[in-house]
Amino acid sequence: MTEHATAVAHAPFSPVTVHVGDVDRWSKTIIPTLRDAPAEATTPSHQLLLRAGYIRQVAAGVYDYLPLAWRSLRKISQIIREEMNAVGGSEMLMPAMAPREIFDQTGRAEDYGDDLFQLTDRHGRATVLGPTHEEVITDFLRHAVTSYRQLPLILYQIQSKFRDEVRPRAGLLRGREFIMKDAYSFHLAVEGKGGLDETYDAMFRAYSNVFARCGLDFTAVEAEAGPIGGSASHEFMVNCETGEDTILRCPVSGYAANVEKCEIGARAWSFEGNADAPLTKVNTPNMPGIEGVAAHLGVTAADMLKTVVLEPAPGVESGGIDWVLAVVRGDHEVNEGKLRDAVGFKVVLADEKRARAAGFAIGYVSPLSGALTAGKSVVVVDPDAAQGNTVWATGADVPDHHVTGFNWSREMAAALADSSYVKVAEIRNAMVGDPSPRESGAVLVEQRGIETGHIFKLGCKYSDAMGFHVMDETQKRHSVIMGCYGIGVSRTMAACVEMSHDDSGMIWPASIAPYHVHIVLMKPNDAEHAAVAEQLSAQLSTAGLDVLIDDRKERPGVKFKDADLIGMPIRLTIGAKALEAGGVECKARSDPGKGEMVPMDQVLERCLSTLTT
Repeated sequence: MTEHATAVAHAPFSPVTVHVGDVDRWSKTIIPTLRDAPAEATTPSHQLLLRAGYIRQVAAGVYDYLPLAWRSLRKISQIIREEMNAVGGSEMLMPAMAPREIFDQTGRAEDYGDDLFQLTDRHGRATVLGPTHEEVITDFLRHAVTSYRQLPLILYQIQSKFRDEVRPRAGLLRGREFIMKDAYSFHLAVEGKGGLDETYDAMFRAYSNVFARCGLDFTAVEAEAGPIGGSASHEFMVNCETGEDTILRCPVSGYAANVEKCEIGARAWSFEGNADAPLTKVNTPNMPGIEGVAAHLGVTAADMLKTVVLEPAPGVESGGIDWVLAVVRGDHEVNEGKLRDAVGFKVVLADEKRARAAGFAIGYVSPLSGALTAGKSVVVVDPDAAQGNTVWATGADVPDHHVTGFNWSREMAAALADSSYVKVAEIRNAMVGDPSPRESGAVLVEQRGIETGHIFKLGCKYSDAMGFHVMDETQKRHSVIMGCYGIGVSRTMAACVEMSHDDSGMIWPASIAPYHVHIVLMKPNDAEHAAVAEQLSAQLSTAGLDVLIDDRKERPGVKFKDADLIGMPIRLTIGAKALEAGGVECKARSDPGKGEMVPMDQVLERCLSTLTT
C-alpha cells in the first residue's frame, strides 16, 4: 500500500441520473427545533442535531432519527451502496442478534468484554447483539461456499450495530446503537488477481470516493486493527478540531497514522556512556505515579526509565519466553502492537499476582529484574531509553524504592552482550515532534479527527477459528482469506456537522443535505406567494432537487433562524419586495453575507450553479 496524503473533498451536486426531487412542507412533517440544547450535549454535532430536530434521545446512547436525519442518512447510504456495488459488492442483510457461541469460537466475546451486549432468551440460550458481523458472515459462508470457483466474493450490509459503551457521549459519535455499513471479502490468496490485496486497494479507493462524495475533509491514516484483528488496516478520519482521535502526520511526505500505529523515524542510541554517578537507592513510599516519583528524586520524567512487565498472550507460541520487560523513557508509553512486532508474538500486561510470585516488584521494576527469570525473559528497550550518557533514575526492584545514577553499561554489561536477551526496538507511542519515518529532517505534527471508516486485512483469523476452508484446483484444502471494511453511517452524518457548522447552525454539503433548497414563505396565506412557491418547487424538483417549503404561520425571524439552524445549502425567500422586482431572494447557507434578488427565470440556473460550485 502506498502512502496516502490528506484528501480534501469537494462534493458538487451531481446525481448519477436525473430524477424528480422530493417536495415537502414543514407543516406536514416533524422538525422540532429547540432554542437551547440540553446541558449534557457538549459537542457541536450533539447540540445541533438535537436543537435542529434531527434526533431525539430515547435512552443513553440510543436515538430516534427524525425525518431530516433519516433523509441525510439515506443519502449517505446510497452513496455507499453505489461505491460498494462499483467494486463488485452484493448487498444483503444479517440479523442483529447472534448466538454467543460463535463469538466464543473466535475469542471476540472475551476481546470485547463488557462492550458486548448480551442477553439470555427464555430457553437459556446466550445471545449477543452484533457489534460487527464477522462471525455471522463466516458461519454462513462456511456452509454456502464449497469451491474456490466461488471466490473472490464481497458481501455487505447497512444495519444497526450495538456496543455497550460504559459512558455514551457526544450524541451519535459514541452511542450504544448506531448505523453501520460493514462489508466482508473472501479470497483464496493475498496477492495477484482476485487476491485480498487487490480488493483492499479497491476498497481504499471506494472509501476515498465515498467520503469525497459526502463532501468531507478527510485523511486516510495507517491504524491498528484492535478487537477486529488482522494485519494491515487504515482509518478514514474526518478532519475537525473537535475530533476525539489524534492523527500524527509528516507535513512533507504526507504520511499519516493514528497514535497507536504511527512509526517514528530513526533515532541514534548507544548503551555506552559515562558511569561516574553512583547508584543510589532512595525511599519512595506512596508516590502518586511517575511524575510524583520524579519530583521526589529531583529529576524529570524524561530522566527516568519505565519498565513494564508483560507476558505472552494466552495461546500464543513464544519460543519459551515467559516474561517481556519493555523499557521506555518515563514520559513515554509502551505500545503493545510495536512490542508484539519486536518480539514476534502478541503480549499482554502481566498478571500482577503471577508476576510478583516470579519476583517482580511491580511498580518498582528496573531493567535488571529480567535476571530474576534468566532464560525465560527478554528485555526490549526503546532507542530513546537506550542512552548510555544519560544518568537515569529507575525502579530499585524493591517495594517503595527507586535508584538514581543508573548506567546501562555499568549495571548491565553482561546482559547487554547477549542480543537474545536485550533488544533495542521502537516500542513506544509516537508523539508530536518525533522524527518523521518517511522524510529525513521532518518532524511529526498533530491534527484531530473523527474516525468514520476503517478497513482491515483479516487474513485467516475467523476462517481458521470457524473452520471455513475450500479446495483449490489441485484439491488442496485452504483456509479462506478475509478482509472487512466498515463505515459508520450515523457517525458520518454527525462528523459532517462537527466539520461544517457555524454559530447559527449546520452547513450541509449538497450531496447529503436532507434538502437542497429551503423555500421560506414570508406570507404563507397569500395566494400569490403560495403559487410562486408551488411553481418554483415544481421546477426545482423536475431538475432533481429536493425542496423543503416552510409554510408555517411563524414570524420571519423565527423562520430565518430555523433555516440557518437546519442548514440546507440554499434558502429562497418569497417576499413582497422581491416579488415586486420579479424575483426571489437567494442565499447560500455557506455565504456569511446577505442574500440577493434573483429574477424568477434565473432561479433554477442559480441554484444548480451554487450546488455544483
